[in-house]
Amino acid sequence: MKKLTFLLLALVATVAAQAKDFIISTNNSSLMLTAMEGEALKVRYYGDKITMQDFDGTPKAWMDAYPVFGTSYNYPSCLQLQHSDGNQTLALEYKNMTEQQTADGKIYRIEMQDKIYPVSVIVCYQTHDAQDIIETWTEITNNEKKEIILNHYDSGFMPIRRGDVWTSHLHGTWADETRVTTEKVEMGGMYIANTDGARNAHTTHPELMISLDGKPQENSGRCIGAVLCWNGNYKLRMETTDQDYHLFFAGIDDFASQYHLDKGKTFTTPKLAFTYSDKGLGGVSRNIHKWARKGMIAHGDRKRDILLNSWEGVYFNINEEGMAGMMKDIASLGGELFVMDDGWFGDKYQRNDDCTTLGDWVVDKKKLPHGIEGLLEQSKKAGVKFGIWIEPEFTNTKSELFEKHPDWVLTAGGRPLQYGRGGTQVLLDMTNPKVQDFAFKVVDDLFGNFPDLYYIKWDANTPMENYGSPYLPKDRQSNLYVDYVLGLEKVFKRVREKYPDKVIQACGSGGGRTNYGAMPYFDEFWVSDNTDALQRVFIQWGTSYFYPAISMGQHVSTSPNHNTGRNIPIKFRFDVASSGRLGMEMQPKEMNKEEFEFAKKAIQEYKGIRETVQFGDQYRLVSPYDNPDLASLMYVSEGKDKAVFFAYKLRSFKIQRFPLVRMAGLDENAMYKIREINVVNEKRRSYLDGKTVSGRVLMNTGIELKFDDYDEFASRVFELIKQ
Repeated sequence: MKKLTFLLLALVATVAAQAKDFIISTNNSSLMLTAMEGEALKVRYYGDKITMQDFDGTPKAWMDAYPVFGTSYNYPSCLQLQHSDGNQTLALEYKNMTEQQTADGKIYRIEMQDKIYPVSVIVCYQTHDAQDIIETWTEITNNEKKEIILNHYDSGFMPIRRGDVWTSHLHGTWADETRVTTEKVEMGGMYIANTDGARNAHTTHPELMISLDGKPQENSGRCIGAVLCWNGNYKLRMETTDQDYHLFFAGIDDFASQYHLDKGKTFTTPKLAFTYSDKGLGGVSRNIHKWARKGMIAHGDRKRDILLNSWEGVYFNINEEGMAGMMKDIASLGGELFVMDDGWFGDKYQRNDDCTTLGDWVVDKKKLPHGIEGLLEQSKKAGVKFGIWIEPEFTNTKSELFEKHPDWVLTAGGRPLQYGRGGTQVLLDMTNPKVQDFAFKVVDDLFGNFPDLYYIKWDANTPMENYGSPYLPKDRQSNLYVDYVLGLEKVFKRVREKYPDKVIQACGSGGGRTNYGAMPYFDEFWVSDNTDALQRVFIQWGTSYFYPAISMGQHVSTSPNHNTGRNIPIKFRFDVASSGRLGMEMQPKEMNKEEFEFAKKAIQEYKGIRETVQFGDQYRLVSPYDNPDLASLMYVSEGKDKAVFFAYKLRSFKIQRFPLVRMAGLDENAMYKIREINVVNEKRRSYLDGKTVSGRVLMNTGIELKFDDYDEFASRVFELIKQ
């Protein structure tokens, strides 16, 4: 009897300990997890779509899906905290899993609990099936009697089998954003981090591509993309030790950010999105672009207007007559929107430079005697929409706002203030609900008082120079980097809830606020303050790794360029800007007659290709990083019935030869009629214009690009129509 009882107990224990396998799939990819009672959740596989039958016999990672400090002390972890009694370890065990259907996939919530302490960790996964995206985030709940301290709290983790593994990521600075860096993963650690505090996309970017089959290829090879959806400080890291796997982690940077979590409260980490493709870097980009257009940027299904921004045309020299003139000019060119940039506001202090007046959001009646109402009337007469520039999170020490509320700015205790732009700019304390109300009111007053106001450019020109909050308690100062971002996000949400249909651009000294933490609240972002068309080829190329054309503000500026002094012909400038959301950043009156007529024609041509560029699948064909003479890319409509091809000559030599450029994404069995657009000189029109060529030849053989030797900056744009 005892023997039988023992066998029965053993059988029950075996059944109870059996693994529960979960396969979380999109249309073309799968993530396999295993949960076993008494143990932490395990990750076993991520890659091509599989079933349970497919998985038998394949390599198994069998690593913790969310490693925590305490289970193992020797390897990196996602989560390390301090309990209320001082203990700094965790040991998680699986409790349960729930599944919820969504419009485009499912949400899985997998709960784990510490074996001793009342701390729960729910690891969440959400699929976006058609885009092949799996988002993950973590909810950490403190059920202890006192606060706990989160010392390190990543959003997610992915083991990458060691081999010939490479990464591609972005770096840069103001006016030279999103340069592409490609490097092989070796032993040790690789870190991508940003500690700006207020913006996070100038020095590096919170995204990464991981190529599994050697040096990255554009349209072939297995590749994983990772995107951290956070508007603040972050760290992406790849740890390679003596294990068989590279260990990839991503989340909020723990630098000066011990987070105090009160009893009964839950901390939710930012989303970390993964995507997988066997079509190389381009396949990953196209997945992310579709995901962005389906909800990760505002109004991703709505075409963008062609605009003129006043900044490089007049800078701070705003006046009513000048604004009205620019509206008429962009209307006569065929544009649809005029945006008045910095310099329009101030009462006690006039805004004539970047040293003063931020926070005093009242119209300067000396510059604009009829106010915003008068400008809206002028825009109606011109037949264009009207937009305006603001910077609601900031103030200058020379401003009425600062004089009234010096306690509203971030400051490091009794230390002297450190300043940003203009030597006087400081951040408002967005952890303070009163400051959040103020920032919201700036936007609410504009949209509420002027219902016809269509567009806002929301700028952010200074990092967090002063680490300290007058609002947060002294024992919560280390929450600042996180709570600042969460407070700002509350403002974004309030704005979008009240004004869901308005168009808002994200700007941060150029591309400093280009991230998927902010972009769900914004329609587009300003790619860079550098509008030099040659350098923009590189900046826009890198940006396109993770962001779709519809979100990228790309403007034609004057020549010589204000940033570089380079002289570039207007055709090249338009051809470069037309590969994203087209706009202008200049004084149209400074164009000669030939340039004005070309611009008018180019804007009309863009309207014909706009939907293909803004909603099509992007294919990067010839990289400026690989070929110093040439860059080429194209967009293909979802039905493969239309395409737009761009090619840019980057430098000139005598007897210069270019490779055949093979297109991509077309229907190989279809015939396409080719039409060249934005032609300046009919004698130089491409030999391909008017030809009908099969998709098979265009993709397998390619086309020959011919440029004159003496054209320093030449370019070609072709529209392809399926016959």
